[in-house]
Amino acid sequence: MTDRWRNWAGNQRTRPIRTVHARDADDVVRAVRDAAGRDLRVRPLGSGHSFTGIGVPDGVALTVPADPAAIRLDGELVTVPAGVTLHTLNRWLWAHGRALPNLGDIEAQTVAGAISTGTHGTGAGYRGIADGVRGLRLVDGLGELHELGPATDPDLFDLARVGLGALGVLVEVTLATVPAFHLHARESARPLDEVLDGLDDLAAGHDHVEFYWFPHTTTAVLKTNDRTERRSPGRGRVAALVGDEVLGNGAFGLVQRVAALAPPLNRVMAGQMAAGEYVAPSYAVFCSPRRVRFLEMEYAVPRAALPEAFAGLRAAAARHAHDVAFPVEVRILRGDDIALSTAYGRDTAYLAVHVHAGRPHEAYFGAVESVLSALDGRPHWGKLHTRTAEQLRPRYPRFDAFVAARDRLDPAGRFRNPYLDRVLGVPCTSTT
Repeated sequence: MTDRWRNWAGNQRTRPIRTVHARDADDVVRAVRDAAGRDLRVRPLGSGHSFTGIGVPDGVALTVPADPAAIRLDGELVTVPAGVTLHTLNRWLWAHGRALPNLGDIEAQTVAGAISTGTHGTGAGYRGIADGVRGLRLVDGLGELHELGPATDPDLFDLARVGLGALGVLVEVTLATVPAFHLHARESARPLDEVLDGLDDLAAGHDHVEFYWFPHTTTAVLKTNDRTERRSPGRGRVAALVGDEVLGNGAFGLVQRVAALAPPLNRVMAGQMAAGEYVAPSYAVFCSPRRVRFLEMEYAVPRAALPEAFAGLRAAAARHAHDVAFPVEVRILRGDDIALSTAYGRDTAYLAVHVHAGRPHEAYFGAVESVLSALDGRPHWGKLHTRTAEQLRPRYPRFDAFVAARDRLDPAGRFRNPYLDRVLGVPCTSTT
């Protein structure tokens, strides 16, 4: 019997009918055609870091090619097997003098999973990871292999850059890179109002800016990251241990086990969470370890709506997050032109809320979602939300073009699952 599958947070679980391990594109083609012959659905497996059901396999679970030996660099472009993790790719690129221009705050995702769900990072002058996609190899629902790029089927390529795994199975991804760079990181606890009032100036004055607000406090932890040629001061092992492990992971785990202490301990942690500065390779600054399991919801709103969005979120937290220790994360990103990117067509502010895995989240997340959705918010595809295709269609001007491509490439609904049915609608021609 096939092993049970679960995601990182443990809130999505299933037992696939079978699991297939693909080593190359031919294996993927065979797996899809075999599933079609058995009238089974197929879901490519990433690393399970989505909180939604986007990656849940209810038929054939397919692990995609992931051999780091197949990574190759051609000038500024790197071509990567789709199942290679960002953790592996970041270090491979660094060893070859290259880097990705922007990253999210974790690197456990596969390359395919990161771009397919719209993983973004932060920076008013920067875009999400999928903006760097320059080529895709994709196997559709009929088992046909497509080579996609700006000059090769550009319309489909454009739609597939953030494809949700609905258009086909990604086998290989080509990404733009930049010369390897260091980041000068500064972290400090500031009055929340000071950060909110000065955020536009901060975003204009630094390459990458984000802040964390601890519910039940008036304190924000501000993080600014700037590209630099400097190599020191480095982050000491003790500082990293205290910041990432003791406070960033251990303290949250402790507070969640004693939820009644969340308000007073949040006030303590808000002042102690971050203090200092260091210089390190870009990926080591962008990405941090996450060992305390949590659930997350994140919404993207127009950047101009951030003050209203944060005020509404803060009011919702006051009503519903009395025992929540995890901070709210706020980031800013430049708009892009990718059809299902949450930053499509507008400069964007991202607001993310978290609760410890296993604890009630519905009331808190629901109240926040109500506020942010009303501000033309778009939910992150890989993070918890309750939106449907009917509600999402008006938020994405090219939504119908994406659905039409889905129906054309996967007429039998081979790559469907319940989550995709909810957010994209059920294909009219589907037979499974």
